[in-house]
Amino acid sequence: MSSRFSYTSNFTKLIIIVEFALVSYLLYSLTKNIYNSYQVDLVIESFQKENSVIEDENKKKNADYLYFISEEYIDKIAKQNLGLVNRGEEVIILSENVTNPQQDPNSDDAAVTTLSRRSKMTNPEQWWDFFFGR
Repeated sequence: MSSRFSYTSNFTKLIIIVEFALVSYLLYSLTKNIYNSYQVDLVIESFQKENSVIEDENKKKNADYLYFISEEYIDKIAKQNLGLVNRGEEVIILSENVTNPQQDPNSDDAAVTTLSRRSKMTNPEQWWDFFFGR
């Protein structure tokens, strides 16, 4: 083996070493660029997820806005807060003894316990109690 390399010049050995160094640098540069590309792809993916969440929020807020400026909502708020009654509508006010007939309507304790129990209930539970009674 030594006879084979004994005839190569020093200049050729220098060129081979420089070529190995160049190949090593190119491999390093390639792996660095691949890693940077991977990192950029991760950032892009996270931004796309964030953008989809923001887009969903915007759609919901836009739908809420359209509802809040609608005539239905304005009419509802006017009925709740200002006592508006449209033509052809009748207002029905239910007293406590009609909504809860099993209790004595003259008992103040029954009214207080019913009100305190209802204040702790969610809206669907209050409707369930109203229609089906517990």
